[in-house]
Amino acid sequence: MNQDEMEEIYGNKPPEKIPWNIATPADALVELIESEKVKPCKTIEFGCGLGNYAFYLAGQGFDVTGVDISPSAVAKAKGNALKQGVASRFLAADVLGDLEVVQETFDFAYDWEMLHHIFPENRKKYVENVHRILNPKGKYLSVCFSEKDPQFGGSGKYRETQLGTVLYFSSEDELKELFDSYFKIDELKTIEISGKTAPHLAIYAFMEKK
Repeated sequence: MNQDEMEEIYGNKPPEKIPWNIATPADALVELIESEKVKPCKTIEFGCGLGNYAFYLAGQGFDVTGVDISPSAVAKAKGNALKQGVASRFLAADVLGDLEVVQETFDFAYDWEMLHHIFPENRKKYVENVHRILNPKGKYLSVCFSEKDPQFGGSGKYRETQLGTVLYFSSEDELKELFDSYFKIDELKTIEISGKTAPHLAIYAFMEKK
């Protein structure tokens, strides 16, 4: 995940041209909340972008903090929160850093289609950060592109997008190995997500802090 790339995208592209910027929450997230597997609580979103999912959760009674590597994304998320009258907080930080700007702990953490921006050699550091800022028994949801998805060439673990970014496409076994030392995995499955222009396959992992 490259800060310059993300800053270029959020700083210069109109929101409607950003492929992952979708105003309505994904069905899988809505189902998780409506099933009450996660109830309103202190929540942190990693890779919050312009804040759309944070706004949805805030509307459901969650106390949400969003974190993004792009200062432009965070500034725009704050502006959107003011416009919508939402009390969510947004912070600019690298999720692979020390996250010193995050001064609290949380009951629920999630990253929605951000993990594929983090390459395998850096994922352990990220997962350790998530684990550290969660309270005991805290819940964690991670969703990322599956290697079975046909997008961006349809083969290979590393694939270049139309934006020039490179993503890593995961397998369920890889993610089980990544998360297993830190979390009790409740659900690990491949799901179809509607996306902005076409459906795609993603791996959905819902967990509890060990």
